[in-house]
Amino acid sequence: MAQKNNLQFSIREYGPSDEHVVMSLFRDGVIEHVYPAFFKALSHPDHVGVALSICMAGYVLGGSSYFQALLFGSAWAGLLYYCCHEIYQGYLTRRLSTDLSDIRANYLENPDNGFWVAEVDVDGQPKVVGMVAVKGERAAEEEERFDKWNGGAMGGGSELVQDAGDGSFGELSYMVVVFPWRRKNLASQLMRKALDFCKERGYGRLVLDGSSPQTAAIALYQKFGFVQTSSHSITHANRWISKLARINVMRMEKHI
Repeated sequence: MAQKNNLQFSIREYGPSDEHVVMSLFRDGVIEHVYPAFFKALSHPDHVGVALSICMAGYVLGGSSYFQALLFGSAWAGLLYYCCHEIYQGYLTRRLSTDLSDIRANYLENPDNGFWVAEVDVDGQPKVVGMVAVKGERAAEEEERFDKWNGGAMGGGSELVQDAGDGSFGELSYMVVVFPWRRKNLASQLMRKALDFCKERGYGRLVLDGSSPQTAAIALYQKFGFVQTSSHSITHANRWISKLARINVMRMEKHI
């Protein structure tokens, strides 16, 4: 264990040979949030009340059957799990079919974007254990996104910040670290790489979206000085699925 804590990470630009491991890393990094989201939704006071009511209904309809009560309660829990899984699986599918479908064209061939992977030496062989990506955006594009959320209302009550110059800023598209290599300062190194890239490109700020179950990631962002500027519960999934999942999407930003 001590040996792992002393490992040195190398952060380099994404290459074509990294495609398979990056896709796998991204899939695992997204789907791992399903269970935290599920348990968070299951413990929500409103959902606890519904679960108790459903269990009671099963108990009564089953003729004082505890099995029927458990069956009804399990069906409710299964519905909540489906909603949480649907949101993250849908996000995964959408990103794999858009910018991640051609990383070279969407990131490497665009000087305003960047995509990097983190390597560590394992038994004499380099192993990719993390990644981070930044896309250059314009303030007008951000305003258009906010207009589509909650009827144009921003949940955080903050005003959009007008960037200097051409209104461009950096958006953190992805940052993933393989589970065994977390808590070893790699996430901080990846974040510094993203911030340094934004400085080089002259971006005045770095923004990102995080979901409420990502407590560890949000804590890291706050450590680097990111502040929440808005919040919404609208996702690409059906409205009732988003409502049951109780997942909030938070926009955070840091001025550079």
